[in-house]
Amino acid sequence: MGRRFGWLWAAYGVSAFGTWFAFDAFALIAILALDAGPAQVSLLAATGLAVGTAAAIPLGPWVEFRPKRPVMIAMDLVRCAALLSIPAAYALGVLGLVQLVVVSVVVSAAGIAFNAAAGAYLKSLVPAEDLLRANGRFESTTWTATVLGPPLGTAAIGLFGPVVTLAADAVSHLLSAAGLRAIGGDADRPGEPGEPGKHGKPGRRIRRGDLLEGWRYVLAHPALRPLFFNTVLVNGLIMATSPLLAVLMLGELGFAPWQYGLAFGLPCLGGILGARLARPLVARYGRHRVLRTAGTLRACWPLGLVLVRPGAEGLALVVAVEFALITCMGVFNPVFATHRLEHLPADRIARTLAAWSVTGKTAVAALTALWGLLAGLTGPRAAIGAAGLLMLLTPLLLPRREA
Repeated sequence: MGRRFGWLWAAYGVSAFGTWFAFDAFALIAILALDAGPAQVSLLAATGLAVGTAAAIPLGPWVEFRPKRPVMIAMDLVRCAALLSIPAAYALGVLGLVQLVVVSVVVSAAGIAFNAAAGAYLKSLVPAEDLLRANGRFESTTWTATVLGPPLGTAAIGLFGPVVTLAADAVSHLLSAAGLRAIGGDADRPGEPGEPGKHGKPGRRIRRGDLLEGWRYVLAHPALRPLFFNTVLVNGLIMATSPLLAVLMLGELGFAPWQYGLAFGLPCLGGILGARLARPLVARYGRHRVLRTAGTLRACWPLGLVLVRPGAEGLALVVAVEFALITCMGVFNPVFATHRLEHLPADRIARTLAAWSVTGKTAVAALTALWGLLAGLTGPRAAIGAAGLLMLLTPLLLPRREA
């Protein structure tokens, strides 16, 4: 797929590994370095996600009207500088919870801006017939990083202290910026809105209507609207039940931390398998059928988690359910990402992807809080079951006709 895509893929890979190597790093630093309690850790997670998402709303239009590769490099450097401030403050003995919140906000907002620019840049860099192959490679890279990153990161924390993973994550963003710079060539040149292959007038001021343009476009689009609601709800429910399953397994059922890590690390191999299968499945059965089938199957598995019991059988059940779920996601995600990019005009990609990310992160925060309250009233197992039942309805939101 060419040298330029190779550099883009390398930049994505090193950044993805750094992110998963530092998985849950803010919470672990708050607990291990600042002796934070549950309420403070929850406040840190919720505030960083909510404020970072709100701050990212004007970034979508801002990204739209600028060359995408320089924006991506700038966001990588912003994240690198913000993350490095934490090891520096820790070494000086001045690290506090407020700094963790501020850095998490900056990293969250910069991540949304980066992803919005990356989607637009990928479409300008890769021919349409290679988009699915490119997204499949990104998907398999993500799941590979998910398998390797968290166990290596937690081991590094045990050996070198609580801030080492954030330092490594900062370096990964620096390396990503270097990889993006090495792509070279002409940057995508933004032009007037609506021009074929352009991305908006360079540097023009953001208008009030630009802030909502991404939502307006996706909600009015017959092919994207059902996928928008489907992906936001499915991802929100999966993320909302993740901490409840941790409480159930590590608390009531008495699993050891290494068993819990195994239950979520081993199934990520299914994501690599699914990403490898996506392209041949589309070639054989067509994109629409694969999108509907994989999207439906991924909604069927989470309900099985209510049956988990102590011991080896319970651990095997969690591994099997998560493996099936993640394999379906590994097929669905690159096909969905390609379908979405092909239905977005060049002058609205960044705004629409930013709106999609903002909505998704907001839904995760809201559903996590709501399911936490539900678990407090009914217990974690019942709350996981309620999410599983609701997941069974999400295939109704998938597009019924091929667009």
